[in-house]
Amino acid sequence: MREESDLGSGGSNHLMSVKDVAAYMDVPESTVYACWKKWELPGYRIGKHLRFRVRNVETWIDSQVIH
Repeated sequence: MREESDLGSGGSNHLMSVKDVAAYMDVPESTVYACWKKWELPGYRIGKHLRFRVRNVETWIDSQVIH
């Protein structure tokens, strides 16, 4: 799992690649590609690249708490 300091400056507005999200969540990149819409994780197309905001990824992870 990547530390926030590894993600560069920009804090929660920083854009992460699919590779970054996969490493952050400790899942395969194929899982991110296959599930990001089902997870309702907001994504952004920058040219041909798919990107995600750190804050959206963290919000989604926080919403997955099991009680």
